[in-house]
Amino acid sequence: DVQLVESGGGSAQTGGSLRLSCTAPGFTSDCCGIHWYRQAAGKQREGVSRITTDGDGAYADSVKGRFTISEDRDTVYLQVTNLKPEDAANYTCSTSPMYCCGRLFREGQGTQVTVS
Repeated sequence: DVQLVESGGGSAQTGGSLRLSCTAPGFTSDCCGIHWYRQAAGKQREGVSRITTDGDGAYADSVKGRFTISEDRDTVYLQVTNLKPEDAANYTCSTSPMYCCGRLFREGQGTQVTVS
């Protein structure tokens, strides 16, 4: 199996932006969809966004209009804009389905977003 790798998190001010990335060896967006999740300390995990192999994106109501999911061949991006304090969380990605592109992909460790 292969672990996905998230990156691009960091500290941003309220109203700021970050671009999160999700990729792994062997991953391509034409055979794997991607789901982005987030979990803040002490809170339940929340589905944030997803993109299908056809490039169809969807968003949780809490981020709609502020987050944009996109892909190039081997990386899926989550552009997060107009950040709010409640967006602070560890963001992880997973493939949909878990077995795709001929491999089993495991969710990554995540990338931390802090909003001040």
